[in-house]
Amino acid sequence: MSGPIKHIVMWRLRGETQAERLAARTKVKTLFEGLRGRIDGLTHIEVGADISDVDYACDVVLVSEFTDSSALKAYATHPEHLRVRDELGDLRIGRFQVDYPVKETGA
Repeated sequence: MSGPIKHIVMWRLRGETQAERLAARTKVKTLFEGLRGRIDGLTHIEVGADISDVDYACDVVLVSEFTDSSALKAYATHPEHLRVRDELGDLRIGRFQVDYPVKETGA
């Protein structure tokens, strides 16, 4: 598949108290935003922490875009990405992912 790929991941995070969950959200956001400019082919990265506090919501969402499917595949094993995953350890208790091609829109 050629062309840009959107990579969206949502997590539920470990934490017994509101403070623990807030700290977990902040850690995930900080670590993933730290990847900006460090991985070839990663053209956009945005991390949002949930503010709804509904019981079925995920805690954090990562919205990223890659130049193509090869760049996304390389990201999966990139040392910086693996470092972030290792630093998060078992903080994540649920993970959901969607990858899809970005359609170019004409002006």
